Amino acid sequence: MATAISPPETARPPSAPVRRRGRLQLILIVLLTVGPMVLATVMYQYKFWVPESRSYHGELIGNGQSRAALGVQADEQRWQLLVTAPQACTSDCQQLVYLARQIQIGLGRDASRATHALAVTQPVDPEYATRLQQQYPQLLRYTLDLPAYTRGAEGNGAAQLWIIDPHGNLVLRYNPQVKGKDVLNDLRHLLKLSNIG
Repeated sequence: MATAISPPETARPPSAPVRRRGRLQLILIVLLTVGPMVLATVMYQYKFWVPESRSYHGELIGNGQSRAALGVQADEQRWQLLVTAPQACTSDCQQLVYLARQIQIGLGRDASRATHALAVTQPVDPEYATRLQQQYPQLLRYTLDLPAYTRGAEGNGAAQLWIIDPHGNLVLRYNPQVKGKDVLNDLRHLLKLSNIG
C-alpha cells in the first residue's frame, strides 16, 4: 500500500515579537563591543573619569622623546638609568650616579636587563674620574650636547636621572632629591611589564 507523501512545509516568516527580540539582541551585542571603545576615546579626549592616582614616582615623559633629544648619542639595547649633568658633575650629580648603580644592583636577577650611565657636557674632575674607574667599572659615559639638552630637558639646568627604554625612548625623569626605593620600584614595574630589553 502506497503512502501519500505530503509536500514539505514552507518556512513561515518569524512573527513580529521574534524579529523585535532578534534586533534587540543585535543592538546589545554592538553596544557591548563598540561602547567601551567609544567611552574610552571620549574619556581620553575630554579628560573625565581619569584617575588622579598614579603608580609611578617620577615625571612621565609621554611625548615620544628619545635619548637623542637630550643630546646623548648612544646605542644601548637595554633599559638604562641615565644621569645627566648640564654643568659640572657636582654633589647632586655624584649622588645620582651612586643611586643609579645601587638601583641596578637592587634589581637582583634582572640587573643584566639594565645599565647605568653618565652624560656630562664637560669632563669630570680627575679625582672623581679615578673614583668612577675604580668604583663604577660598568658605568657607561657619554658626552652631553648642551644645546640639544637645553631644548630636550626643557631648560632644566640641574642634574637629573632618567629611565630610558631599550628603544631609546625617555620614560621617566627624576630630580636629585628622589628616593632610590621609588626609582627601583618604578623600574621593577617597567621590567615586569616589558618583554624587551
